[in-house]
Amino acid sequence: MALPNTLSTSGSDPHLTGVYSQEWESKLQERLDYPLNWKDVCDVRYSSTYAVNWPYMATSFSTASGTRGSAYAFSAFSLTNDQLIIDQFVVVPIAIDRADLSQCSLANQTEFADRQGSLLNEKIESAVLAGHVSWTDFGTLSIGGGGAVTSTITVSINNIDNIIRAMKREIAENNAQNLADKNGLFIVWRAADLELLEEFAQANGFNLADTALKNGIKSGYHFMGVDHYVSNSHAAGHVFAGVKKIMQVGILSSTYGKVVTVQEPASGVGTYGPLSGVGIIARIDYGINTPTGLSTCVFDVNVA
Repeated sequence: MALPNTLSTSGSDPHLTGVYSQEWESKLQERLDYPLNWKDVCDVRYSSTYAVNWPYMATSFSTASGTRGSAYAFSAFSLTNDQLIIDQFVVVPIAIDRADLSQCSLANQTEFADRQGSLLNEKIESAVLAGHVSWTDFGTLSIGGGGAVTSTITVSINNIDNIIRAMKREIAENNAQNLADKNGLFIVWRAADLELLEEFAQANGFNLADTALKNGIKSGYHFMGVDHYVSNSHAAGHVFAGVKKIMQVGILSSTYGKVVTVQEPASGVGTYGPLSGVGIIARIDYGINTPTGLSTCVFDVNVA
């Protein structure tokens, strides 16, 4: 603990000092956490295996028609395997000197673990939103503005509703309406985009506060049949949208949520000798995958 601040008087006596009254909170200040949505919009699988397999039919069955007595042809049948590989990991190691652990009542292992968990979940959010290369491109052409599906959209109050409607249309055109009806639709906006959506909704007489409370959406709202979320972890120029529970996230259950305490951990700084203290280590092992056969259900909204 730091000693209380002292204030010397302007007098000639060097021993005459004043001490400010101070107050200490019983815990460390709350951390500013990033918004998290991956557990809501993704198909999350907790597994103890290296790979999770999702085989799907590579070709659709076709119908045959004709008159009585005419021959018909069979449809070919084959399976293609989609794999969710859990082979990535993120670790958050914290070392604390044994004297600090003893003297500082504000620093405790429970709070360390809580902050480590927040950091790990944020890393998964970033990994999910960095998976845009596996989604279907959605750009100015998609909303009837010319250009191409890879041309960036400058989101504004004048076109944000066009983005929502066009996404719903493309889902229907891609034969994913049944999945959309079952799982629901979502868009993970940037904070500035969500502000524009709120402005548009309020200008059109919608009460988003009541709607959000009714539908129980964290950090967002349900509007125009879509759950709208916000994130600060997007890859630059990309917004995630589409049918919920399509993109897959695999979590190794045996390491998720576990905290390991190491006595006298090796120091990675300077001399690389042991540190007289305790190492508190949390990690998460994960993998992400967008099923090839369902990639037309999720969109990489290219934004300026």
